[in-house]
Amino acid sequence: MTGSFELAAADRYCRFLAAHHYENFSVASRLLPRHVRIHLARIYAYCRTTDDFGDESDGDGLRRLEVWRTQVEDCLAGREEPIHPVLIALRETVQRFEMPVRPFLDLIAANIEDQCVKSYEDWQALTRYCTFSAAPVGRMVLAVFGVRAVEAPSLSDDVCIGLQLANFAQDVLVDREKERTYIPQCEIREHGMAGAVEVTCRRASDLLASGEELERLVPYALRAQLALYRLGGLAIVAAVRDVGYQTGMTRPTVGRRTKLRILSQALLGSARRQTAAFRHAA
Repeated sequence: MTGSFELAAADRYCRFLAAHHYENFSVASRLLPRHVRIHLARIYAYCRTTDDFGDESDGDGLRRLEVWRTQVEDCLAGREEPIHPVLIALRETVQRFEMPVRPFLDLIAANIEDQCVKSYEDWQALTRYCTFSAAPVGRMVLAVFGVRAVEAPSLSDDVCIGLQLANFAQDVLVDREKERTYIPQCEIREHGMAGAVEVTCRRASDLLASGEELERLVPYALRAQLALYRLGGLAIVAAVRDVGYQTGMTRPTVGRRTKLRILSQALLGSARRQTAAFRHAA
């Protein structure tokens, strides 16, 4: 069993990774209860570390990811004591909430695919990739909050994939520098890059709309955070639209004023749903 000092040090490392990231919105914001934030910070740190093994390995990503996969399997199955601080911390969360191992391995599989596959021919191929690279994160969060509604996983998958598509549309220029394209090739041929980005944005918006139904199914403590993800994804889509979908030439960003507006909308919307739930119960 991990010692308290070792776990505390591992958690500091996870909090550092969660606080110093380049994504648009925080995965473990102060909207969430303090006792939950550490579990989401651990999950984020795992996702960030897995991505970095693939993207920051100077051509050695495949080997490092394969080693990482073995360490994750052995750690979460209880066969080996973890050495990496992320796994030291993550094991505590996985055990506490009895989380399945498969979503963590799916993320590694997506990063292994990134080492070999640089583009996707059509929407079906891209969807399959997203089910490994995005959907597992939402299922991890549902497990932490004990969400058991039958329809919740598929709604969560929609939101996660929608948010990832919004990021793909935003990051065409960034991904090109990595020699990757996450906009379907058949749509680029048919519509041109800007037109294909617009199609991707429409898909993202449609999928993110599932978040409204999902938010009605989750505890109040999670509702505002999910609204933040949904509204944040839609804000990215709006930023892409504002540059004429020309993200092969520039990377649009979501400004601070917009983020503050989104935060206010998430809080007010969640409060209204909570009030309506109380009235219904009464």
